[in-house]
Amino acid sequence: DAAIQSKPWYAATCDRKTAEDALYRSNKDGSFLIRKSSGQDSRQPYTLVVFYNRRVYNIPIRFIESTRQYALGREKSGEERFDSVAEIVENHQHTSLVLIDSQNNTKDSTKLKHIVRIS
Repeated sequence: DAAIQSKPWYAATCDRKTAEDALYRSNKDGSFLIRKSSGQDSRQPYTLVVFYNRRVYNIPIRFIESTRQYALGREKSGEERFDSVAEIVENHQHTSLVLIDSQNNTKDSTKLKHIVRIS
């Protein structure tokens, strides 16, 4: 996805810890960035990293080969699919993103509000 390279929210080769540290420093609900996934799996090329309520969420962005589209998190029926990663970001700047805490089994939601840049 060449279009992603020029986006201000794309942190390319930044690792999980660097991304999380940057979001904790921002300390603003709705802070976010997108990084390459640690696994470098073609089915999950990117990770959306979001800060909310003093926590950082790493949400996998899946690539669906059959439709050449992207989706967030684990596969589920009726999931939203997008033609590009940029579309995911644009969509969730206007509509809330559900954040699931698998450890505490709680749900929150926030919009993507503040781009965090890794310097």
